[in-house]
Amino acid sequence: MTLGTWLDEREPAPPPALAERLRMVLADDREAPDDEIPERCLEGAERLLAGLLDAPAASREAALDLLAADALVTYAFEAAGEDLPRLDARATTAMARIAAMVADEDDR
Repeated sequence: MTLGTWLDEREPAPPPALAERLRMVLADDREAPDDEIPERCLEGAERLLAGLLDAPAASREAALDLLAADALVTYAFEAAGEDLPRLDARATTAMARIAAMVADEDDR
């Protein structure tokens, strides 16, 4: 199964605007194999968060990006839950990566 197929099969399906934003963020990753889904979703969330941290002010688009980042992290762990032996390490790494983004922003 590819990331695109996996994403399209999520139940409950996200609202249309959110689903479209997720498809846009993961457009280059849709053919990734299922063992790469957690990492690709996390990377997509990081790209969105980086954009939000760099943005000068909040907007409606920022709200959608924040929801999309949240959904991608959730999906990353949903997919990672299918590989329980590696889940703890993935969670620790993900938290460190996201925290580092915020810390880098605070240093600016």
